[in-house]
Order: sequence, then C-alpha cells, then structure tokens
Amino acid sequence: MVTGQNLLAIDEDVPLFALGLINSAVELGGSSFGCHPELIALFQDDLFRFLMQLGLSNMNPLILSMVCSIVLNLYHHLRSHLKLQLEAFFSCVVIRLAQGKYGASYQQQEVAMEALVDFCRQSTFMPEMYANFDCDITCGNIFEELGNLLSKSAFPVNCPLSAMHILALEGLIAVIHSMAERAGASGSIIPVLEVANPNETREYVPFWTLKCENYKDPKSWVKFVQRQKYIKRRLMIGADHFNRDPKKGLEFLQGIRLLPEKLDPQSVACFFRYTTGLDKSLLGDFLGDPDEFCLQVLAEFARTFDFQGMTLDAAMRTFLETFRLPGEAQKIHRVLEAFAGRYYEQSNQILADKDAAFLLAYSLIMLNTDQHNSQVKKKMTEEDFIKNNRSINGGQDLPREVLSELYHSIVRNEIKISYDNSSGIVEMTPSRWVGLIYRSQKSSPYIKCDSRPFLDRDMFAIISGPTIAAISVVFDHAEDEDVLRMCVEGFLAVAKISSSHHLEDVLDDLVVSLCKFTTLLNPTSSVDEPILAFGDDTKARMAAVTVFNIVNKYGDYIRTSWRNILDCILRLHKLGLLPARVVSDAEDDVEGIGDSMHGRPITGGPTLIAIPQGGAKKRSQGLMGRFSQLLSLETDEPRSQPTEQQLAAHQRTLRAIEACRIDSIITESKFLQAESLLQLVRALLWAAGRPQKAGGSPEDEDTAVFCLDLLIAVALNNRDRIMLLWQVVYEHIANIVQTTLMPCLLVEKAVFGLLRICQRLLPYKEDLAEELLRSLQLILKLDARVADAFCERITQEVMQLVKTNAKHIKSPMGWRTVSSLLSITARHYEASEVGFEALSFIMAEGAHLTPANYVLCLDAARAFAEVSVGGNERSIRALDLMTESIKCLIQWSGGAGDEETVSNSQELGEMWMRLAHGLRKVCREPREEVRNHAILSLQRSLSAAENMHLPPSFWLQSFDQVIFVMLDDLLDIALEHSQKEYRNMENTLHFAMKLVSKTFLQFLDQLILLPGFRALWLSVLSRMNRYRKAKLRGKDSEKIQELIPELLKNMLLIMKNRGVLVQRSTIGCDSLWELTWHHVQDISPSLQAELLPQWEESQEMGSVESEMDIGTGNAA
Repeated sequence: MVTGQNLLAIDEDVPLFALGLINSAVELGGSSFGCHPELIALFQDDLFRFLMQLGLSNMNPLILSMVCSIVLNLYHHLRSHLKLQLEAFFSCVVIRLAQGKYGASYQQQEVAMEALVDFCRQSTFMPEMYANFDCDITCGNIFEELGNLLSKSAFPVNCPLSAMHILALEGLIAVIHSMAERAGASGSIIPVLEVANPNETREYVPFWTLKCENYKDPKSWVKFVQRQKYIKRRLMIGADHFNRDPKKGLEFLQGIRLLPEKLDPQSVACFFRYTTGLDKSLLGDFLGDPDEFCLQVLAEFARTFDFQGMTLDAAMRTFLETFRLPGEAQKIHRVLEAFAGRYYEQSNQILADKDAAFLLAYSLIMLNTDQHNSQVKKKMTEEDFIKNNRSINGGQDLPREVLSELYHSIVRNEIKISYDNSSGIVEMTPSRWVGLIYRSQKSSPYIKCDSRPFLDRDMFAIISGPTIAAISVVFDHAEDEDVLRMCVEGFLAVAKISSSHHLEDVLDDLVVSLCKFTTLLNPTSSVDEPILAFGDDTKARMAAVTVFNIVNKYGDYIRTSWRNILDCILRLHKLGLLPARVVSDAEDDVEGIGDSMHGRPITGGPTLIAIPQGGAKKRSQGLMGRFSQLLSLETDEPRSQPTEQQLAAHQRTLRAIEACRIDSIITESKFLQAESLLQLVRALLWAAGRPQKAGGSPEDEDTAVFCLDLLIAVALNNRDRIMLLWQVVYEHIANIVQTTLMPCLLVEKAVFGLLRICQRLLPYKEDLAEELLRSLQLILKLDARVADAFCERITQEVMQLVKTNAKHIKSPMGWRTVSSLLSITARHYEASEVGFEALSFIMAEGAHLTPANYVLCLDAARAFAEVSVGGNERSIRALDLMTESIKCLIQWSGGAGDEETVSNSQELGEMWMRLAHGLRKVCREPREEVRNHAILSLQRSLSAAENMHLPPSFWLQSFDQVIFVMLDDLLDIALEHSQKEYRNMENTLHFAMKLVSKTFLQFLDQLILLPGFRALWLSVLSRMNRYRKAKLRGKDSEKIQELIPELLKNMLLIMKNRGVLVQRSTIGCDSLWELTWHHVQDISPSLQAELLPQWEESQEMGSVESEMDIGTGNAA
C-alpha cells in the first residue's frame, strides 16, 4: 500500500484498486485468515493503520466507502482478532467523520453514516459493541456513542428533513428492530443481574483483578460484563469527582468500595491506570508530586505497564499517552525516573542500569522537541544525537544501530500526545497506535453475541430516550408516507422492547409522545373541525392507530400514560366518534338510562356521516350516530351539502377509529397485569374529576358519566380479581351518591352501575358477597328526591338481583340490605308491585327463607301489609306470606337434617315471637278486611305453632305479649275511634275472642304446668269480662254478649274434664276453683247457676267413692 504521506500526490484510481483487491481477499479468505498469525498481525497493525489514514484523508468519498466496506468484511470474519482496532476505527474515523467535524465534507459524512447503518443492520453488531467496549473499563463507550450519534444525526435542527436525517433514522431503527426481533424470539427474558446489590459491594474487591471464567459461556460472561459495566459507571462518577477535587474524589471512591478504606499506592495507581475520563493534567501533577505517597503511587503506576519487547520510544509513547507530562522539571524528572526503572526491569539487557534508561529517555524527549518545534531553526542531526548519548550506558556507548533507530523513529513520528478534547472525539496519533497494538496483545477476548437478548435491557435503557426523541422529531417533520411508516415501525419496535424488558417508564414516554401527534388533544372551537382535520391528517391517523395498537398489545406495561390515553378517548367521545360498544358491557340489560349519550350500538345504519352546519342542536353520540341527517329532507333549516373532500375525510376518520379497536382496551382489561389495571382505574378516576354538583357544565357531567361507564365496564370485565379494584370503585360511586342532591344522569349511572356489579359478581365471589351487599346500603342514603325519581327501576334491579342470586345471599347483613330496599318500596305507588313480587319470590312456600333472613322478611312483609298501596288484596297476600312462613319454623325445629335446622330453641322461639308480634301489629289496621284477616292469620299461626315443640314458657309469653296486647288494643280502638275510622269493630272483637278461647284450650296442657297459669287464666277471664261489658257506640254488643258465655262455658267444661278446674279443700278463698267461679259470676251469673250445682254434686260423689276406696284398701 501507498503510505499516507503520498496519498494526495497520486492518482485516486490506485488506492481504489488496491482497496478493491484487499476487500476481495478478505471476502474470499474469510475466517481462514485467523489460522495464520503473521497475516493477523498484518491486519492488526499495518492494514488497520493505513485504512484509518485513508479514511481520514481528504480524498474521494469512494475511498472512504471502500475502507468501510473492508472493515465491515473484517468485522464479519476476523472481529475476534481485531477488538481494539475496531474500537479505534469507530472512535477515530466513523464517529469523527459522521459528525462532520475537523473539515469532513458532506460526502464523507454521508459515506460514514451509510457505513454505520450497514454495521447496524448486522443484528449482533450493537450487542457486541456494548459487551466488548461499553462493559470494558479500559475501553470507551462505543455503543453509547454510536447510539447518540444516530439519534442526534436524525434530528432536523432548524432545517428541513434531509437524506442524512433519514439515513440516521434507518440506522437507529435497524438497531431497534434487531432488539425487537431478539425479544420476540426469546421465550423469556433472562433476568437482569442486580450487580448493584449491597451484598455484593459491601466489601472492597480490587476491580482490576476481576476475570471472566469463560468468555464462550453466556452464563459466565453476561454476569461478568454486567458487573464490569456497573463498576465502570461508578468509576466514571469517581473520575468526575476526582477531576473537581482529587482528594475528595479518592474519598468518594473509598465510600463506594472501589478503593480500600485505607488507601494503598497500588489501588490508587490502578484507578489512575484503568479509569477513562480522568483529567490527564491533574493526573500528571499527582504523579509528579514529591509527597511520599504520591511517589509510591507513581512507582506502582509504572509497574502496571508491560514494556517487554518494546523499544524505548514505543514504551515512552505508551507511558506518556496515559497522562499529561507536568511542566516542572523536577516533576518530569521524577516521572521519567519511574518510567526508566520499569523499562530497565523489562529491557533486553542492552541497558546497563536504570540511569542509562533515564538518560536515554530524557534525550529522546529533547530530540522530540528539537525535531518538531517550529521555533528551533537548527535541527539535531543523527550524528549529534549519537554524540550526545555517548558513555551513558554505565560508562559505555550504546550500540549505534539502536540509537540510529530511535533517532529516525522520533524524526518520522513525533511523540505527540493527544489528549481527549471537549467534543469527545479521539485522535489516533502514532503514540496512541503503538499503545493500542501492545494493549491488543493482552486485552480480554472478543465476546461474540448470538440472537438471545442477554444485554438488550441494559442497552435499551441507555438509548431509549434519545431514540424516542429522534423518531418523534422525524415523524413530526416528515411528510412522505414511507418515512412516516418507518417511524411507526420504530415506535412499535420500541414498544415491544419496552414491554419485553419491563421498562414501563420508556413505554409511558413513547405513549405520551404519540398521543401528542394524534391532534386529538388540541383545543378547537368547532365539533367538526377536528373531525375533518383528523381525516385529512395522515400523520395524526397513523399516530392514533399506532398508540391504540400499542395499548391493546402492550397494555400490561403502561403506567402513568393511561391518563394521556384516556384524554384521547374522551376527546373521541366528545366528538361522537367512539363505537358504542366501548361501554356496552356496563349497560347490558339496563334499559332507558335517561337521555344517555352512549347507548347500544346502532345496526344497519348508513355509511356516511353528516356534517352539521351550525346550530345548537344536541348531537348524536357514538360512531354510527355521526351518520344521522345526511341528505335528510326533514330538517328545520336549510343545510348545505358536504363536499366530496369532506366526505372522504370523514370516511378516513371512521376507518382509523375502527382500526384503533378502542373497545378492546376495556374488554381485554381482564388480561392486564395488576399494576397496569390499577393505573388504568386511577386514570379513570382522575379523568372523571370530582362528582359534579349543581352548577357543573353539561360537558363536565358528560365526562364524569362516560368515565363512570368505563370504570364499571372495567370492574365487570375483571370479576375474577374484583378485590383489587373494589375499594376504589366503591369509594367513587359512594362519593357520587352521597353528594348528589338532585336526580341526574351521573347518579343514575352510579346507582344502577352498582346494582349491575352486584348482580354480575354475586354468583362468582362468595368471599365478596357481604361486601357487595353492604355497598347497596348506599342506595338507602340517596337524597329523597333522587330516590323517588329512580325508585321503580331500583326495585326492578333489586328484584332481578334477588331472583338470580337469592342462594348466594347468606349473611344477615346482606338480607338486611335487601329487605330494607324492598320495604321502602311498600309506600311507593310505582315501585310497590315490583317490590312485593321480589318479596313473594323469597317468602312464597319458604323457597328462600333462611334463619338469616326470616325476621327481616317478616318485617318487610308487614310493611306491605300495613300500607294501602296496592289495595286490600296485596295486604292480605302479605299476611298470607307471613302466616305460611310458620312452616319454615316447624321445619327448622323438626330436625329435618338439612343445613337450615335451628338447634337452639331460644332462637327459634324468638323468630316465632317476631312473627306473632308482626301479625299482632297488623291487627290494628283501620281496614276491616285486612284487620280481620290478620287476626285469622295469627290464629292459624298459633294453631300450627304447636308443632314447633317450643318450651311452654313461650306460649305463656305469647299470651302476655301478643294476645292480651292485641285484645287490649282492639278494645281501646273500638271504644275510642269512630265507626268512620274503624268500621265494624264488633266483628273484629268477635274474631279476637274466638282466637283467645281456641288458643287457650289448644295449649292448656302445656300452660297448666307453668307457675303462672293461674294468673294467665285470670287474665283471660278479666278480658272476657271487659269485652262483655264494653259498650260500642254507647250500647251493648249483642253479638259479643252472646259469644262470651258460650266460649266461657266451653272453656270451663274442657278444663273440668281435664282435671284442671276441680274443687279442693283449701284454707281461705284463693283457690283456682273459687277464683274462677268468682269471675264467672261477674261475667255471666246464669252460667254459674247452670254449671255449678252439677259440678258440686259430681264432686261429692267423686269424694265418697274415693273414701270407700280408701277404706277398702285399709281393710285389706
């Protein structure tokens, strides 16, 4: 090859021809060159050095293109042998030229960018750059630099979009696509190694001693490079601290365990040697300092170099490349002394001692200054140099050929130290190249990556921000559809990578960026202006379809950007462009939701949407609703016809919205991960705002209603994990219910949405049943005006809930809520029929009566019996329900063997008493038919109650608390109220006295066993006497007058026959016999005259027979 010094003086065809031959040789030879060390050495040194020189020369861009093609082929076949050479090529050639710095022409910049894009299209290129360089503490961050280069080059800053921008975008998207393909091909992402684990960094470990056990086994090298990257990041932070204040920088490194608690020279020297980014002037000053510790660090720093096999000038180039030689002579002296000592230790015995090495090194520095300083007019000749170095080798001369070689090396290639400039561009000097060649002999092996995404998460976390920004800017500036599609592919790839590696923040940033491009969030005054604009804006439609496709596909990993998504959905809703099925799940089986603006889907509608012209008429909502009135002849005002362009724009809008599949976001929310689902719900609550009170705008209420619909739909679609959402859903609905004072669509949706949730979830969530039913108590807290407006429909929903879920309502609390809701409907004309139907469903034939709901249902039935709404017939039916319920008590007491058996007689007795009290209270009803039926119902219940086998004390309690109270109440009513208020009370009293007589005789055998029997019997007689003497409307009741003696006679006869009422010899006159006849005398004297003589005679005969029996027994 032609040397770089003569490149400009020759025909351009010669280097092109030579480069073509080399390229063909590399393509044909391929990896087989790796078997020949001599050829590899040629590639590593001479070939790569000249390729870099050619690439940087100001020549035909075709030469640069050919150079890049050769390097690409070398990468394909021999990259395992060219690790540091590749780093140098990208740092010093590609990045430098692609940035257009240092006089690079636009053509060179474009060629360099094309070459970089070609490299990026290799799927393993970027992972290998990251693993081999970014994760190597001694190398630069090539991957990060290339990623930033592509991102920045894609930005059109204050200029139109150019071919260079598109080219950079292609490279960036190629990198992203490779990551996306690896993410899709891998069954599962390998977990990221948490190298920052405190347990791993608690103790100090010399970072320069860490080694990888096996560079061919991913299980080994992945963990190693991730740890190295972690260490490298902390070293860079430490370097930044050191550059500001060396002392504090070292203290910081001690704090993060990269240096030992007690500093030692070796650890500080290794930090200086292996850390990039250090200020080389500060480093030189530190190494040249006369402080004892600094001298020890300098000695250890020199020992980190391996000069074996190197000439003195090559060793000096390598050594001086790592820091800036201080300006003071004494510091230079100390630094060169340390260098000379290390070089002498590893020299080939040409030098007699380290003083010889020091003198020769100093002489080379002087020669370098002499030859390459323009101010020195008279240059040192070779003979002068040899003469100046006589007798420095222990009193002897050094071999002339050695000195001659050193002289010519310095003359040809200046020891020119290149320090990293502020732009970060590295310049490859001869000194640096020499150091690179020697480093390459001992550098770590080149890591080859495969199709598995071992490092993609770490890589993507670095470039995701610039990548999204670059693609977004190009998307914003682009007009060509091909470029827009390329950007969309990039967005989708970013979304796939973010979700695959669980980078939620990145995905949120992407969604936020895309939402801005939809133009849906732009404020506009007209309804149809954004619709037309959206239909005409290809970019906006593509952004909308893309963002909603991302939401549908990768919603699991969306977090805070749910708010932006909902903003777009709300905007589409306000424009009437949302498909009605978006919230249809929440509205299934709910009819007539007021003037709801999002009803069921309209089928069979037209295929064109109308373009309203002014006016303030209420617009139709829903995607198909926008079709109304187009070309209609029934309009009140003349309407201009839409143009073909407007119709086409509307059609494009509809197709785009349909492609978004917005309804799937809600219906498929059941598959979202828990955290994403919670974020969606929180976003809905945020979008809904506070419950709208009086004075809120219709638009605000419409938004709140729509968000509530979505919230309920999400809850219903996630019934299997409703516990995750229930608290926030309930609190939102409760807030609406408790703060709304007037009927409105929002509270209507809240109430019936709550009922809908309960209906849907009760069959599936037994553990949540009580909580769901308790939530229905919110309905009881509705403002009276709101409750009255919706009472009928609320009752219908409660009836439906009971009919479908009665067997799932098991707790007393749940039944209390249901019975309370049914009870309040008893007095409501529109709702009472449905409420009673629901109650009948529960109580009829005891179908769904349980010990848990028995008393509650009795109270509800009594509420229906006591009101006139529904007429006497419904009240009587309610009483019949109460009466028939005694069968359940009998069943539960009889040990039927099922789970509803009530083993505690006390509990059973209390339920019986609630039934008896309930019927007794209805006996006070002003309506004659109902009142009399209540007495008969109580009588039937008492007749059947004997089969419950309750303790006798309950029957005594029934008389005292139920029957006697009923008798007293009825008599008081008859005496105190007019015929107009309580008609025909005479018949009622007649029925009541019959009930007393029959019940007393029915339970006589049990009552006589009780100590309180005498008092009970006397109470019966006392009330008979009161009834007989009562004057109804100022006169005696013939019917009562005839009934009571007859009943009393029957009772006395039965008591006598059963041996309850017998005459016994007692001291005083307080025996049952005497007391009975005393009351009988007062009630009916004729009855006493009729019965008493017969009973006394019978009693005497019985006594004589008893005495004879006793006498006979004694004689025997």
